[in-house]
Order: sequence, then structure tokens, then C-alpha cells
Amino acid sequence: MRTYGTCAFGVRAPIIRPGDDLVSIVADSVLATVEERKINLKDKDIIAVTEAVLAKSQGNLATTDDIANDVRAKMGEGPVGLIFPILSRNRFTGILEGIIKGVDELIIQLSYPFDEVGNPLVSIDKLYELGVYKFDKAYTSEEFYNLVGSVEHPFTGMDYIKTYLEICGGKAKVILSNDPTEILKYTKKVIGADIHSRHRTKKLLQANGAEKVLSLTDILSEPSTEHGYHEEYGVLGSNKSKDGQLKLFPRAGQEFAEKLQAEMKKRTGKTIECMVYGDGAFKDPVGGIWELADPVVSPGFTSGLLGTPSEIKLKYVADNNIEGLTGAEAEAEMRKFILNKEKDLKTSKVSLGTTPRRITDLVGSLSDLVSGSGDKGTPIVLITGYFDNYATE
Repeated sequence: MRTYGTCAFGVRAPIIRPGDDLVSIVADSVLATVEERKINLKDKDIIAVTEAVLAKSQGNLATTDDIANDVRAKMGEGPVGLIFPILSRNRFTGILEGIIKGVDELIIQLSYPFDEVGNPLVSIDKLYELGVYKFDKAYTSEEFYNLVGSVEHPFTGMDYIKTYLEICGGKAKVILSNDPTEILKYTKKVIGADIHSRHRTKKLLQANGAEKVLSLTDILSEPSTEHGYHEEYGVLGSNKSKDGQLKLFPRAGQEFAEKLQAEMKKRTGKTIECMVYGDGAFKDPVGGIWELADPVVSPGFTSGLLGTPSEIKLKYVADNNIEGLTGAEAEAEMRKFILNKEKDLKTSKVSLGTTPRRITDLVGSLSDLVSGSGDKGTPIVLITGYFDNYATE
């Protein structure tokens, strides 16, 4: 029996620049790794490419002035509310720099004690010690400072209230509330900066008297030859490229994945599944941060990555269905059980304990962990044997 299963390789690539032929670069890089590591490529192996290099090759960039002009055109004059931004220098400060240029006055509403993806504004333990544990009260920033003393992110040491106010240069105030409608006490024009709850928030604000409501998906969402854009996600999923400039989420991710699959088929004769991935969908148990600050894990993937896994729980079957067998006899019976398993195991006891997640979210999370977000220089991940199981020879 084969002694290994799924293997994931971080693949190094050249520095990507706007206009580069990323399909060819990825294919060249993967095949160089295949040759170096003597990897036997098979149908259903996977190539995952980070969204950052796809957006970079597309030149999908925009400036804070581009954001400001779009916000001014859509929100007009007077005070504007900005609710539930995440606490991130990389992910949000560039967007904030653009928004503040495009408004007369900004009221920023932060959630507490965490932002949407789990970044702590202040230690939850500290709030509990102060008798604050329902999190249903609204505060001005002054009231919140009076309550907690200092506001520091437990890991970075950042005071995000102070940081966001400094970026706004006297044109903003901060309030804290977990009720989206609190902002309507200050203005009827609101930009929702939340990610995964944005549709609910927008509907709730509109139902409670908001006159204009945008999401980050509505900023830089129209096609333009002057700057980057994204028809579906706007500036959501963007991050800082350099001072005054943002890299937006990549466009045409599906088209790229299919072109890459076709290129690998031409070069190898194998049907390789391909995907574009961003943040993984997992939660850090120590920091409490849910990694997914992108709108989706994968903005483009080939059809073999659709759906959810249909797997048995090996240890459950070992303890219940082949109890009493050992050694080669147990191994043979387990392989037989897997080969004859039902296609849909959702209601079967033999699948108890398997995690019901989409394949794209699982593979994207694996890829994000392998490639990292720092200086590894591996924006491509080659995954072999992902769809193999204990019965695979």
C-alpha cells in the first residue's frame, strides 16, 4: 500500500509585474518544480495561484484619489457614516484614506470588542473585568476611553481608534456600537465596510430610514480605463500596494483558472484542477482572528473543485464496521469499504465528524497556509493526491 497521501508544494515564481503572461509563468514554474522534485503529475492534481499575483499581472490598481472621486460622486455633500470596518492597516487604511478625501465629514462606527473577522479592538477579558459583557451599549470614543482606559490591540499594540482618526485629520469622529442602525442618529448616508454581513446590514439600514447606502462593493465597481475596478466586489478584498495606491481583488478569476487548466493539459496531457485563492477560511485559536478578509476564498476555479467532500470517518468505521479485524485484514476491509461507499454520505453515520465545507474553501485554506503572506516567495501551490484516499494504490 502507498505510504503517503496529500502533498502540497509551495512553488517559487518570478516577481510579477503588470502585463505579464501569468498563465505561462505559472505553468513554467510548476513544471520546473515537478522536474526538480520528480513529481508524478496525475489527473485531478491541483494548482492554486494567489489572487495577489493575478491582480498584479492585470494591473488592477487604483489610487486613493480614485476612491475619493467615486465616493464624492455617489454620496454627495454632508456627513457620511462608515460602519463596521475591519481593524487592519493593510486591508483598510488605504480605503479609509480614499473615503475621507471624498466626504465633508465622516462618522466611523466600530463594532466591539471585535471586528467582523475577530481582530480585538480591546481585550474581551478587560471588558468582562469592568462588568461589560452584553456589548449592547453605544459609546462615543471619549466614553469608551473613559471606560477602558487604553485601547490597544493585544498583539500589534495598535490603537485603531487613534489610528483611524489620525488618518482622517480632524474630519471624523468615532462611535462604538454593534447595532448597525446607531449610525442613523448621525447621518442618513452610510457606507457599509463589513464583508460577509454586508447584505444584511444594507437591508437593515434601508429598512430603518437610510437615504443612501453603499457597500465597499459599490466603490470603483464600474469598468474604467483610467483605474482599476471590480464589477462585483469594488474595493472589497483590496490591500495596500504602496502609499496612495491599492491593489484590488482580481477580475476574471474564472477565465484565468480555465486558461491555466487548458495550458497544463496541452503541456502534460493531464487534467489539472486550477484555482485562484485569497485568504483561507480558518480561525486562529489563540488570536481569535478569522482569516477571511476577502469576499470569497476563491474567485475562480475549474469544475472539478465544485462541491463538498463525501468521505467516511475512518476512525468511526474502524471502531464500528470492522471492529475485531487487525493488520492486513483490517486494511483490506477498510479499502473495500471505501471503494463501495455511497456517493452521498450526508445522513450516514459513517460520515460522522467529517467537516461539511466546500472543496474550494478547504483547498484555498490549505494553499494560504502553505504559501503564507510574507517573504516565502511561493504564490503558487501545487497539491498532489488531494482526492486520493486510503484505498488509492
